[in-house]
Amino acid sequence: MCPNEHPVSLKTRGVAFTERRCLTGGVLGRRQTRAPERARTPRPTPRQRVPARPTRARAASLAAGALTLVVFPEADLGWLAWVVLVPGIWLMSRAPTVREAAVRGWWFGAGLLLAALYWTLPNIGPGLLLVAVVFGAMWAGWGAAIRRLVPEHPLLAMVVVPSVWLVIELVRSWPRLGGPWALLGASQWRHPTVLALAAVGGVWLVSFALVAANTAVALALLLPRARPALLAAAAAIGLAGPAVYALRPAPPAERAVRVALVQPGVIHGPGPRLAAGERITAGLPPADLIVWAESSVGVDLARRPDVAARLTALAARGRLLVNEDARDASGRISKSAILLGPHGPEGRYVKTRLVPFGEYIPLRPAFGWLTRVSRAAGEDRVPGTGAAALRAGDAAIGPLICFESAFPDLGRAVVRHGAQILVYQSSTSTFQDSWAPEQHAALAAVRAAETGRPAVQAALTGVSAAYDAQGRRLARLGTDRRGAVVVTLRVPPAADRTPYDRYGDYVGHLAVLVTAAAVVLAAARRRPAP
Repeated sequence: MCPNEHPVSLKTRGVAFTERRCLTGGVLGRRQTRAPERARTPRPTPRQRVPARPTRARAASLAAGALTLVVFPEADLGWLAWVVLVPGIWLMSRAPTVREAAVRGWWFGAGLLLAALYWTLPNIGPGLLLVAVVFGAMWAGWGAAIRRLVPEHPLLAMVVVPSVWLVIELVRSWPRLGGPWALLGASQWRHPTVLALAAVGGVWLVSFALVAANTAVALALLLPRARPALLAAAAAIGLAGPAVYALRPAPPAERAVRVALVQPGVIHGPGPRLAAGERITAGLPPADLIVWAESSVGVDLARRPDVAARLTALAARGRLLVNEDARDASGRISKSAILLGPHGPEGRYVKTRLVPFGEYIPLRPAFGWLTRVSRAAGEDRVPGTGAAALRAGDAAIGPLICFESAFPDLGRAVVRHGAQILVYQSSTSTFQDSWAPEQHAALAAVRAAETGRPAVQAALTGVSAAYDAQGRRLARLGTDRRGAVVVTLRVPPAADRTPYDRYGDYVGHLAVLVTAAAVVLAAARRRPAP
């Protein structure tokens, strides 16, 4: 015992403690009063730990983006679109930081574009890698949104994550940026019950539903306690299309129109191609409309009255829609759909949306060098002034050419002009052995469902196809076929309009508003308090 005991407070290496000391010397005892500072620091969770090799996760994101290709033709695993984004969402939600999630989103977008556009290599060559890297950056925002909202704010994620995806698709749809190839909603072309959503909100609503379902499934994997509710939400989203299909009656039919689609097959040279078209048409039974493919006529009919006379004679079997790809008297090249009747030409439409690099080179002074390493356009074709409808007997048709089938707004535009049938003329012979012809033909089904109008596509070397007003396929000629197919279409009244025809891209506009609000809220949360 020490009669002169007193306490002394000390701190060593971040540890605070009290010693009992005696004035005569010696330490009687020690009591720790506070845990070491480093012991108070929580261990990083698995989600917070930065992986030793982030490149592996980024490469996996690239592969996850490329995986989306399988939901489109020819693989055509459209049912997989309901879960195909889950690997990418999982990778981005597990990123250690928002910045890393954005990088993984970028890699995901690059993988998606490389896979979806691989068939453009003959036309743009190494430019494809540039396209994938530059435009893939748009998915960085999608990755950041996933990292911020999944799984901390699952309800917000169900709305914001699909909205950000939709904004990316809208931006890609700007004609000058290349066009909307491989929109996720287009993967449902074979499923009319799901395409019923397109009649309500265009392909945008189908894409939104698919991404929302993928988000719900990913959340179910990450949040086991909420799994039943989230899987039920995903199932409810999947049933939205069939519910609309069941409630919305088939468009009324005003009359039946007999249409023949002519497909000459792989024939080199404009002369033999024209002769093949004439031979096939001469053997057809009478029809209301005979459709030839893109570039089916390689001469200017105004300067070749002999060819014009032969085609006019064929039009006695039914009005003939040909496609002229030739240099006119002024030296300009354009692609024109020309409707011929028993007495000669009755109308013309000039292609408005040209294919970047295939029919013109954007910023040719900067990118003209691509013509030396690929089959990019040697000179720019002249675009038309806008959509139009032509009268083919008792029905009005909306002629559009090739790449224009990818644009939802052009289908609506010809319907506003009174078109009762969407007619596409196409040539994908450059990409004959790729997945492009099947993907291209599938787009007509989506446009049919959006507008409530039958749609047909006559392709020079295939695929030619016809769809009814709900997007159901009625006829098809594959790339291995040549000849013609005749189909009877039930044509609705010109006044019959789908909600998408009437209200346009409102789903996309709502997605922009949701995305903008999410960005503002995220910025406000990051702003330090005064």
